[in-house]
Amino acid sequence: MIHTAVILAAGVGTRLGDEFADRPKGFLRFGDRPIIEESIQSLARVQIRNIVIVTGHQAGHYESLEVGDGVVLHTVHNSRYAESGSMYSLYCARHALSDAFLLLESDLIYEPRALTELLEHPADDAILLSGPTGAGDEVWVSTQGDNLVGMSKDADSLGGEQEIAGELVGISKISSPLFQIMLGVAERAFANSLHYDYETDCLVAAAAERKIACPLVPDLAWSEIDDPEHLRRARDTVYPEIQRRANAASEK
Repeated sequence: MIHTAVILAAGVGTRLGDEFADRPKGFLRFGDRPIIEESIQSLARVQIRNIVIVTGHQAGHYESLEVGDGVVLHTVHNSRYAESGSMYSLYCARHALSDAFLLLESDLIYEPRALTELLEHPADDAILLSGPTGAGDEVWVSTQGDNLVGMSKDADSLGGEQEIAGELVGISKISSPLFQIMLGVAERAFANSLHYDYETDCLVAAAAERKIACPLVPDLAWSEIDDPEHLRRARDTVYPEIQRRANAASEK
C-alpha cells in the first residue's frame, strides 16, 4: 500500500501571465475548491493521506492550506525554485520520504481513476500515460516491452526500436529503490546545473537501471495547466467532462 504523495508546486507559472501572478497554479479554481484541494481530496479517497507539497513561488498559500479527510500535510520549501528544475524540487523532499509514494504536479486536473489505475498496476514503478489529448506542449513517452525508454516533446526524436506508447500525464508511482537511483542520477547532474527535470531527464536516465512500467488509459480526462490555451481547454472542456463522469458514476 502507498500512503504518501508528493506534489510539486514550486513553479512560477510565468506562461499564464500577470492575471495569476498573485497565486500559485494550484490555486486555480474551476469548481468549489482550488484544484490543489480537489487533488488532495482525490488522494484521500484512495487512502493516501500523507501529503508532501514542495513549495517555491507564493509558498504561503500552501503553508496556510487547511485540509480535512484525515490528511496530514507537510510542506518543504525549495528556496532555489527560480534557478532550478522539477527534479531539484523533488530532491528537496528526500528527507520527508522513507517509502514508496505517488508523484504529482500541482497544476493537474484529472478524474479519480487516474489514481486507481496507477495504484492497482502490479509494477512497483510506473508512470501514467493517456491517449493523445491535442492540448499542445505534450510530452510523448516511448517504450520497449511496455517499459520506459524515452520521453520528449518532439515525437519524431523517439525513433529506432522505440514505440510511442502515449502521452505523459504527470502522475507516477515511485518505489524507494527507484527513488534512490533518481537521487544518485540527480546529484551527478546538479554538479553542472540545477535545471534538471524529474521526468524527461531523471526518470529516463533511471529507466536505464530499473524497469519503469507505462500503463495507458486511452480515454483519460485530464489536463495540465501551463499556458492560456491549457487554461481555456481545462475550464471549458476537461473539467466539465471530469464532473460529468463523476456524476454518472455516482448515479450507478
